[in-house]
Amino acid sequence: MTAPEGGWTLDVFATDSGVEPFTSFLDELSDAAAVALDAALNHVLAVRGIDLANSEWLKPLGKGLHEFRVRHSADEIMHMFADEQPGVAPDPESILLRVFVHFHGRRVVLLLSGYDKRDDASKKRQEKEIAFARKCLSAWNQQEARCRAQERKGRSGGRARHR
Repeated sequence: MTAPEGGWTLDVFATDSGVEPFTSFLDELSDAAAVALDAALNHVLAVRGIDLANSEWLKPLGKGLHEFRVRHSADEIMHMFADEQPGVAPDPESILLRVFVHFHGRRVVLLLSGYDKRDDASKKRQEKEIAFARKCLSAWNQQEARCRAQERKGRSGGRARHR
């Protein structure tokens, strides 16, 4: 995904086997929830990024993991952040989404995974989802380390450098 001018680029994490936990989560959402999430990602997270930390939108969970919280309908988000007037009728569905993200590089937000908290708001479910997001972040860190090692190997011609 591209970044708004001066904003953040949204990037979706994929496992080594090509599975994208965030995309799987997105595919399970109702239309109203998916539209709200799209509005929140593009008009809130991609614009403000890490500056949202410690606001109602973004909670730091430690070790580079953050929870992006979406509690508003697409109309509400567009009214708050894009100066668009809300539609005639409010969305009939309440929104309570959580997306786990990691900020890195030059203004990139890595979308790791997410869940609809309306399905189960228990502490046990929340802890399970956070643990899964941490595994995704760990896997991404390992992927990045492999890429850096390959780049170093390529620059050295595959030979070990001696000092």
